Amino acid sequence: MKMVKKLAVAAAIVVLACGSAMATPSTQIWIPSTDAKDFKNIHIDIDNYTRFSTAADAGANMYNIGVSAGVLPLENLKLEVGFDYLKQNIKAYDDHPIYLNAKLATPEGAFGIKELPAFAIGGYNISTVDSVLTQQNIIYGLTAKTFPVIGRLSVGGYKGDKEALSVGGSTKTNTGVLASWDRSMPEISDKLWLAVDYMSGKNLNGEISVGGSWAFSKQISLIVGAVFFNPFQNTVGGLIPGGKPALTTQIDISLP
Repeated sequence: MKMVKKLAVAAAIVVLACGSAMATPSTQIWIPSTDAKDFKNIHIDIDNYTRFSTAADAGANMYNIGVSAGVLPLENLKLEVGFDYLKQNIKAYDDHPIYLNAKLATPEGAFGIKELPAFAIGGYNISTVDSVLTQQNIIYGLTAKTFPVIGRLSVGGYKGDKEALSVGGSTKTNTGVLASWDRSMPEISDKLWLAVDYMSGKNLNGEISVGGSWAFSKQISLIVGAVFFNPFQNTVGGLIPGGKPALTTQIDISLP
């Protein structure tokens, strides 16, 4: 009976096609970055993911308001914590819209070691209720290094809840690789930043994203990008687990 229940939940996840939460720590476009908020820095993000397609299997549009803050008064070791209010017009998920995230990170060159890369460990999509659909509870680790001309390269991995990230009855879809490239573009403008990120895995969150940010001031910036879910994965029952590609806009507000 327990197995039947698991299979039913997995089937429901595929049918919902991207009932995926994205409780956001400091990110690139979609995946976490090794950046973390400074002490007492408060960050508000207003994120929108709108599908390019209106087909029945396109997946849900997602709307998120998040708040995060730096809570550790150290220069070489930073801790940020946050929560998100996420809506996607799917009742099974919208009944539990609050998610938590946290990240512990060191910046590049920490502790006076110039060549030391940045490191981060954290968790996101952490559900506040005991619900198999929403408790993705993803734990990750990342390292990043900035190179002249090239920009910053990041790589790491993640592991989430087997049942929440199961697809087509398989519970071996809850791990994967995280990778990204990002770079400020002073050749064009000091306000411009570009990024590409990748999250492997045949689950609701697997994707590749491209996008850029424009800083209107030190406190306000806007990211615009495109997210292509499960680009290197076969479909499950004719559906892409993450759904069709989406346009994302992300307004970031820093206080103070």
